[in-house]
Amino acid sequence: MTTPALAKIPFTVFAAVLLGLTVAGCGYNTIPTYEEQAKAKWADVQNNYQRRADLIPNLVATVQGFAKQEREVLTAVVEARAKATQVKIDVSQLSDPDKLKQFQDAQNQLSGALGRLLAVSERYPDLKSNQNFLALQSQLEGTENRIAVARRDYIEAVRVYNTELRTFPGVLWAATFFRANKPMAAFAANEDAQKPPQVKF
Repeated sequence: MTTPALAKIPFTVFAAVLLGLTVAGCGYNTIPTYEEQAKAKWADVQNNYQRRADLIPNLVATVQGFAKQEREVLTAVVEARAKATQVKIDVSQLSDPDKLKQFQDAQNQLSGALGRLLAVSERYPDLKSNQNFLALQSQLEGTENRIAVARRDYIEAVRVYNTELRTFPGVLWAATFFRANKPMAAFAANEDAQKPPQVKF
């Protein structure tokens, strides 16, 4: 009399495989997946802010060539850029709303300074028609749009992740295997900071 193939497999191995399939099928991987997606979206936000910061020295130099007397505005932009690039948040700090607010405040200050810098161009017709200035202005406007999209994507990823931590069945996994996982802080800049600087020709 031959034994069925299943009877040859030790019960513990069978139970472990069954448990593994059950765990995989009921959301164990959801929290880490959503967390990694939110972290990736945060990296996009930082990359776009860095792109903006990298454009500023050329923009300041171009304006300075035409409007040297606007030293106060130029200095404000340079200082705001320096402050904004010093405030860094790594992914381990995304659950700290105070750190995120520091980052937002620095970026908002830079946005305001850039707006004032671009307004200066209204007083200098030669600057407004300079090809280098126009190209930099266009790149800056495109970057501001990318920042807005990256922020929106990050906000959505954080919403999904935080919701998973608080709803069934994610709340069970959060209370057992993922106790160290904390809700991430929402990136919510004020209304004025979410608008790209006004560009007038």
